[in-house]
Amino acid sequence: MTAVTGLAESEASQSVAGSDIGSGEVRFPPADKQRLARKFRRFLSESSVIIDDETIRPYECDGLSMYCEMPLLVLLPETVEQVQQIMRICHAEQVPVVARGAGTGLSAGAMPHAGGVLLSLARFNRILGIDTKALSARLQPGVRNLAISEEAARHGLYYGPDPSSQIACTIGGNVAENSGGVHCLKYGLTVHNLLSVDVVTAEGDRVTIGSDGYDGCGMDLLALLTGSEGLLGIVVEVQVRLLPEPEVAQVVMAGFDSVQQAGDAVGEIIARGIIPAGLEMMDGFAIAAAEDFAQAGYPRDAAALLLCEVDGTREEVQEHINQTEALFRELGATSVRTSRSEQERALLWKGRKSAFPAVGRISPDYYCMDGTIPRGQLAHVLTEMQKMSEHYDLRVANVFHAGDGNLHPLILFDANVPGEFERTEAFGGAILELCVAVGGSITGEHGVGMEKIRQMPSQFGDGEVSQFHGIKRAFDLNGILNPGKGVPTLRQCQEYRAIGKARQPVEQRD
Repeated sequence: MTAVTGLAESEASQSVAGSDIGSGEVRFPPADKQRLARKFRRFLSESSVIIDDETIRPYECDGLSMYCEMPLLVLLPETVEQVQQIMRICHAEQVPVVARGAGTGLSAGAMPHAGGVLLSLARFNRILGIDTKALSARLQPGVRNLAISEEAARHGLYYGPDPSSQIACTIGGNVAENSGGVHCLKYGLTVHNLLSVDVVTAEGDRVTIGSDGYDGCGMDLLALLTGSEGLLGIVVEVQVRLLPEPEVAQVVMAGFDSVQQAGDAVGEIIARGIIPAGLEMMDGFAIAAAEDFAQAGYPRDAAALLLCEVDGTREEVQEHINQTEALFRELGATSVRTSRSEQERALLWKGRKSAFPAVGRISPDYYCMDGTIPRGQLAHVLTEMQKMSEHYDLRVANVFHAGDGNLHPLILFDANVPGEFERTEAFGGAILELCVAVGGSITGEHGVGMEKIRQMPSQFGDGEVSQFHGIKRAFDLNGILNPGKGVPTLRQCQEYRAIGKARQPVEQRD
């Protein structure tokens, strides 16, 4: 993917120049890079304070590399105490701070602030403990998602949420974005699998939110912090709940002649009382790309593909597999195949989890969207997206968590063609607004970041946006944590609504 150029880049830079907190806009005083670096080097090693542009360059964006910005400097602390000292200095100096994990995010949520510090937590990569009796794990925020289940597997356990980027993404980033994955239909998002988090506040204090128990007294701040995109605090320790590995897990793969048929099958599976561990869908573009890349045995002639995983006891799984196979055939599946070994199951999932990089082989660039809709609207939304594809003259590959209605359309484009990115961005915005129109949300697990901030006013009114700013003020009065992300100002809301209204046909305007 390519850095955005021209007008879009200008707008992105202006958006992060300051952060509106409440009704007024916070402007940060210019910071002296060398003076700040000297302060940080009093307790950080020379290699932990990066100030030269060449070494900073890899930190200019997250996985959504169309929005880029160079930070003033990059810090790589190794202890919680060092994080606290960094925050105390930045709070006193009014220097913006953007926390970063592995940089796999897809909403420009970890894009740096031009006048601030990029705080990398990459060195916080230790598993602090596995409690096999309490079924929990204590982790530093830089532990990779996959590493949690790899370590838990030694005890017959695993961690439920498994984003497609699990080989690289970190648990701290998962908390910040409330990540899901292919198994979130049955086992929930990150928020459903957390027990507690330790957070360093904007002022540098360390607080523990949550507890070892499944419930606690007071307000549920754990749910508030999960998915807050680094706007409220810096996560420095995480405690997650683990699950016993199921006795058996099998995947049913079914090919269909249309995405509408596959979409209808998704709703029918749930309606029959079967709750799959995962229920994923891919369209023809994604099938071909994934098969070329992973050689998973996907039917190349199918217009849509469903992967339905069932897990549990042998008897339960066999019963549900039989029902699922029969249902898919009843609903018009042109091919049905069930995994017969763990290796075959893993290969079928490899194709799905490789879909994003695989699509990158058939297009110079792609723009990954992330909206959520009610399952009953799946066929309708996919049909409307196809019409949009023709309107914007851009191909779209669909790969998504069909069971919980979390869409991940991949818009294929070439950033070297003048105006094509702007058209792509407009197409993506229209998809998100369609999601809201049918009763859904502009994000399912990637967060708002910079990418979706223009669509926030289509989902929330001014009163709700003001409440968001009130929460932000309560945690971060000076607005130094990840400014300009997640929540638009009221002024921006009015501007974005005006732009959206101007794009509508005359007969649809108020």
